[in-house]
Amino acid sequence: MITKQKTIKESFTLKGKGLHSGVVTTLTFHPAPNNFGRRIKRVDLAGAPEIEALAENVVETSRGTVIAKGEAKVSTIEHAMAALYAFGVDNCLMEVDGPEFPILDGSAAYYVEALERVGTEEQTADRDYFVVHERIEYKDEAIGSSIVILPSEEFSANVLVTYPSPILSNQFATMNDFSEFKSEISSCRTFVFVREIAALLKMNLIKGGDLDNAIVIYDQQMNEADVNELTDKLNMPRINVSDLGYLQKRPLAFDNEPARHKLLDLIGDLSLIGKPLKGHVIATCPGHKVNTDFAKKIYSLIKKQGFVMPHYNPAKEPLLDLVALKKLLPHRWPFLLIDKIIEIRDRGVVGVKNVTGNEDFFQGHFPDEPVMPGVLLVEAMAQTAGILVLTKLEEPERYSTYLLKIDNVKFRSKVLPGDTVIFKVDLMTDIRRGSAYMKGYAIVANKIAVEAEFLAQVVKNK
Repeated sequence: MITKQKTIKESFTLKGKGLHSGVVTTLTFHPAPNNFGRRIKRVDLAGAPEIEALAENVVETSRGTVIAKGEAKVSTIEHAMAALYAFGVDNCLMEVDGPEFPILDGSAAYYVEALERVGTEEQTADRDYFVVHERIEYKDEAIGSSIVILPSEEFSANVLVTYPSPILSNQFATMNDFSEFKSEISSCRTFVFVREIAALLKMNLIKGGDLDNAIVIYDQQMNEADVNELTDKLNMPRINVSDLGYLQKRPLAFDNEPARHKLLDLIGDLSLIGKPLKGHVIATCPGHKVNTDFAKKIYSLIKKQGFVMPHYNPAKEPLLDLVALKKLLPHRWPFLLIDKIIEIRDRGVVGVKNVTGNEDFFQGHFPDEPVMPGVLLVEAMAQTAGILVLTKLEEPERYSTYLLKIDNVKFRSKVLPGDTVIFKVDLMTDIRRGSAYMKGYAIVANKIAVEAEFLAQVVKNK
């Protein structure tokens, strides 16, 4: 099923201090048009520069995710991004009047509450997913973290964390789909160990940290004077240095709240891929660095190939089978070169051909080394494109499409008997005066075999 992009129905504002800067900022979320993406505007800076919330703009990951463009920088965006991602918000403008998003209570609960209050609305543009076709793995050997994504029909995640701590040692958290985000993940707060606080303060971080926005874990007995100095700096009540445990103003939401918070951070960081993800994520000892490094890897892959590989499940019913294709296209054997259509969007279409050794063209191309002719692959793309154009007409059976021009054809690999070819074709411009300029790809085993641009004209049959 093709889903549409979403934005929020109306604007909303949240205000609070930043966890690391301690600066009080106002953050306002606004609806945005189709294909706008998620952008952050620094309204306090000259020219109000905007930063796209994408992995390529991540510049720092010390206890939070920081994105920047030029001199403009915004930190601790992960909780807001996780909430938008979980609610399926593709397009949103976020205006902030300072260098950091407010930490609020250290979770995504306030964002979820606001998003539920204003609601979301469907837009007209199609949503593109990054669908995981095969295992993808990323490891950071230096810090012992890893992320694996496996094929799945929806987004789900497992997180495993381990610390050298008698209070917080091994934990895991699971989210089966985004319907669980609000109740199981969103309210889980960030956490810090007392033994880390001194180093973080020296790094000019956690100036806004307190027991209202973080779980503090006292797991190693320290000198009383040192502990008092730290708690005084953070305006925290002094503690009995003999009692190890959690320091908090409210009880843990879950026994494994820290692991669930790590899952929350993971969702926010993976949202920087720029497209919703369909896959099962298994993260071991995740952190902002490994999360965003992995997001950069996926983002670079999408950017390099220019599109997301279409997902083909042969067990699913096609949108158009061979019988339906014959009602739209004038082609017949041996020149009907597509078997079915599996996806039709506003500006794109995906078709499939199963290449067999019985194809008539293999008799001469070539008898001892059968290779599907490149010109026929381009023709198959054109037939797939014809379906996209014809389905936009009121009486498609009364029209045909004809190629006028072919440009920038590239043949990257051979197509052989036994291959399943996926044809992905998208409009490059709007259809004007009966002419459509399109770009097509022939894909085998998730690799581009052929690509081409072509101009086609829609003609009414005589």
